[in-house]
Amino acid sequence: MERRNPVPGQIYKHFKDKMYQIIAVAIHSETKEKMVVYQGLYGDFGVYVRPYDMFMSEVDHDKYPNVTQKYRFECVGVVGQGCTEANIDNQVEVCKADPVADIVESGEGEEVANPDLLAFLDAETYEEKKEVLVAMRPRITDRLINDIAVSLDVIVEEGDIEKRFRSLLYCVSKLDEYEVNRLR
Repeated sequence: MERRNPVPGQIYKHFKDKMYQIIAVAIHSETKEKMVVYQGLYGDFGVYVRPYDMFMSEVDHDKYPNVTQKYRFECVGVVGQGCTEANIDNQVEVCKADPVADIVESGEGEEVANPDLLAFLDAETYEEKKEVLVAMRPRITDRLINDIAVSLDVIVEEGDIEKRFRSLLYCVSKLDEYEVNRLR
């Protein structure tokens, strides 16, 4: 079976067990070489670029004889879903995830961010952030509320989770209102 092209939002596992999310497939402006732009889902969440052919290449099993993974990077899912042809072809469904834990552990015991949190942080406007927040309501947790509040530099008082969610949504609505009025 032919390997599919990386698509923004897909999660790939490097053969050394680190997890990465695809940001884009880009073209080098000078050489016209195809490049993959991806972000680490661990540590400082660094952003990296690698030539497409290298990204898609097989592991050098002579150099790494103990590695069982066939490819240097292998798709393990799309934010909130598994990596199947159906959900890769239907990227509009990417953020309609099943319930997930606040934190997922990578193969090395490191914490990686919640896909709902990543979707919220990736939203470019406060209006989009509101939409993402409303969509994640069935999966909201105190930890997720706290993480989002920190990202917005707001305080959401402890208490009933429904009240905290409404308070957070109110804050995002006010930030959206400010963002719109600020540009007038």
